[in-house]
Amino acid sequence: MSVSERQLRIALLIDADNAPADKIDEILTELSTLGEINVRRAYGNWTKSGLGGWQDRLLESAIRPMQQFDYSKRKNATDMAMTVDAMELLYSERPDAFGIVSSDADFTPLVMHLRSKGAAVYGFGAAQTPKPFVNACSRFLYLESLASEGEAEVDVARAAVPEAPAMPPSQEDVPAPGMPDCPARLRVPTSQLRQDTRLMNLLRYAVQASQDETGWARVGAVGTQIGNKTSFDARNYGYATLSKLLAATQAFEFRDEGTSRVAVRDKRVPRTVQA
Repeated sequence: MSVSERQLRIALLIDADNAPADKIDEILTELSTLGEINVRRAYGNWTKSGLGGWQDRLLESAIRPMQQFDYSKRKNATDMAMTVDAMELLYSERPDAFGIVSSDADFTPLVMHLRSKGAAVYGFGAAQTPKPFVNACSRFLYLESLASEGEAEVDVARAAVPEAPAMPPSQEDVPAPGMPDCPARLRVPTSQLRQDTRLMNLLRYAVQASQDETGWARVGAVGTQIGNKTSFDARNYGYATLSKLLAATQAFEFRDEGTSRVAVRDKRVPRTVQA
């Protein structure tokens, strides 16, 4: 049976020294939409009082605690232990994907190696996670963007910036596989999105690469093109889907909203092409 015909097998490795215990439910929910989490391990020196909040979470979520004592003062060995286990899993259990929970850029070489061997890597970390680690992942989600159930969303400068037009749901209107400078999970307003040259170029180039002869590009194809190029998730900008983020930029027009054929076109496309 090919990978496309079965659920992905995912190994979840958590750097408990650099991850909050109260986000584990949201992380598991996110990964469970991608496949089955066969391996669940959390690494840390569990003799430290600072990791006390993890105990109940580990038991509730069937996560195996991996003890790693500190070999020297002010330096923990958790990173190395986690890296060694990831490499062993890669060549023995051969999972289809890894979930790496940490905000530590030291894992960047590991992520790059895992991906070079064909494994997808889904990263989770705080908003201040260094960009090299973020960009190395197949997809990276800021923990602040994983809202707990019942948490209210907060809009940035809601009163000053008109809300972007709402997009009806569609089969292609799904979270894209991001790196804003403002705190994640707060909706970035249109003015700030348009000032983000890197983001706007990423979106426009993806539309251009996916468009047909009339300039229209399916949103699903745009998301795939972006995902193949870099780590990206619209939720890191406060928008549930790629379509909503595209609409919020006010740089694209839409066609066939609410259907599986929803498409976008750069408003800068010359009229001669639009005809």
